[in-house]
Amino acid sequence: MRPFSDFAPLLAAVLSAWIPCATAQTAPAKIPVKVVVVTMFEIGNDTGDAPGEFQHWAEGEHLTRRFPLPSAYHDAMMNDDGVLGIVTGVGTADAAATVMALGSDPRFDLTHAYWLVAGIGGIDPQMGSLGSAVWSDWIVDGDIAHEIDPREMPKDWKTGYVPLRKSVPYEAPRTDANGIVFHLDTSLVDWAYALTKDVKLPDTAEIRDRRQSFASNAAKRSPFVLRGDNLSASTFWHGKLLNQWARDWVKYQTDGKGTYAICGMEDTGTLQSLTWLARAGKVDVQRVLVLRTASNYDQQREGISAADSLAETKITKYSAFLPSLDSAYRVGDVVVRSIVANWAKDRDALPVAAK
Repeated sequence: MRPFSDFAPLLAAVLSAWIPCATAQTAPAKIPVKVVVVTMFEIGNDTGDAPGEFQHWAEGEHLTRRFPLPSAYHDAMMNDDGVLGIVTGVGTADAAATVMALGSDPRFDLTHAYWLVAGIGGIDPQMGSLGSAVWSDWIVDGDIAHEIDPREMPKDWKTGYVPLRKSVPYEAPRTDANGIVFHLDTSLVDWAYALTKDVKLPDTAEIRDRRQSFASNAAKRSPFVLRGDNLSASTFWHGKLLNQWARDWVKYQTDGKGTYAICGMEDTGTLQSLTWLARAGKVDVQRVLVLRTASNYDQQREGISAADSLAETKITKYSAFLPSLDSAYRVGDVVVRSIVANWAKDRDALPVAAK
């Protein structure tokens, strides 16, 4: 009998030839994704009932192909054009976890995908009106900080909120900390704004009446598309004093470059995951857009307290809840349809605004 060692080279050669072939046959091709639409909540079913942020997208984009995503808040839903939609859940933690789960899923090729965050938020009445749509360049975190109760703060402080690793509010120089400030690609935001600035947004008698309770010209306008920056915080804050904190905080954290316009609860969580996924080579973080539409003002109207105003802002009870959902889809869908229609160019190079 010949010793086993005589057959070892032949066996190794057979295995080396067979294993790659078997791997090639069994590994399915990744599904190419052109656009990921990121929404944060849905009220009931994905379709056919009272809408949340996802329902207009599910119905309008025909997101009927379901991909179970058990490690995330909601399954991934996709159409035949390469548009994929997700629901992250409310707050930065849920958003970060869901986006990371999707971005790490081996079924999808997201390396050329554009990401559109499309949700509602509270708008600064000095910047815009109910139902308006805001494209943001700067996404600023409002949770990562020190805080003392305002009743215990020194009398010369404007706020009890102190930047992390600082000892007084707005202490200079600002310390960069990962996860506090994200700056989106300016040219891409320029393009999205230019493409959508003339989109007609829904107006209603209810929001026409409500906006008359605010003094600024911007607050009194019919809904429009604007440019302004985004404060992302899982704490749902409200009121004139916290509105001034939001303005100051965004100015401080962006070294004076950003102007606060609208608040949301998830976007720095989404941007943090996308930043790390880009570091892993799975996504292109330059292909991210954030669109928030105004379901409510971030402060009380004239004649009532912040507490009374907050009581009016229960989910689905916002003055512009349904119009703001409609606005997010109307504006965002223009961008999505353009990317899909021009995929031969947009796959490899960012679209640019016409001059």
